[in-house]
Amino acid sequence: MKLHERGLFMISSQQLAEFRSQLLKEKKELETEFHVNDSFGFDWQHPHESVGELSSYDNHPADEGTELYEREKDLALKEHATHRLDNINRALTAMDNGTYGTCEVCGEDIPYERLEALPNTTFCKEHSPDQIISHDRPVEEGVLMPPFGKFDMDNQDENVAYDAEDTWQDVAQYGTSESPSDFAFTEEKDSYNDMYNESHDPTGYVESYENFIGNDIYGKSITVYPNSQHELYENELDEEGLMTSFGDLPAYEHDPYVEDEDKR
Repeated sequence: MKLHERGLFMISSQQLAEFRSQLLKEKKELETEFHVNDSFGFDWQHPHESVGELSSYDNHPADEGTELYEREKDLALKEHATHRLDNINRALTAMDNGTYGTCEVCGEDIPYERLEALPNTTFCKEHSPDQIISHDRPVEEGVLMPPFGKFDMDNQDENVAYDAEDTWQDVAQYGTSESPSDFAFTEEKDSYNDMYNESHDPTGYVESYENFIGNDIYGKSITVYPNSQHELYENELDEEGLMTSFGDLPAYEHDPYVEDEDKR
């Protein structure tokens, strides 16, 4: 029985034949897969051919998004299958050259256990190019960082300035793709005009009374300017039976705000 020997590693002709048979079988399966699915649809000139469409003009953006997702998935599957096929061909060539079982980089023997698990490999574990983890991310993430955008002010605690979240809320008022059912488990929505997160939050201010309370540059001469927001604010307090949005006032501040002597 012919043996390939280097150091302590030995692979017999029978084992080599078994590896070759396994690789040839996998190669045939991959080539058949490429033929049957037209190279994962990439033999077609345009993605629309896979769904029988002639144009994107009358398609809904959501449908276009689905087709784009499926196209990207097919691309990833094709690249994976092509990589496997290339590795198989490389291993078969190494068998023909008598170098199968040794690492292409360092020339050391590849353990039999590794060949048994990955018969298409021509690298030892330390020099395998497949051990590199890609850190490439979509370029869109550079400007679409969670949750609302790439703004330094959003990272500050207790920030009350007009920030990226307020910007999103302003834009979302013109319509989103959500419906009331999308918020069923988070918050109730009364109108399709509120189809975005935290739609009831104030934009550009914190407390509701900022819309109808004013003062001079010294913080004095506090004045109430009656308007629709003021009326809404008063009605909400009356419904809850409260004096302020943060609850009833303490006793020493209670008297000036209560007209009824019995309630003092």
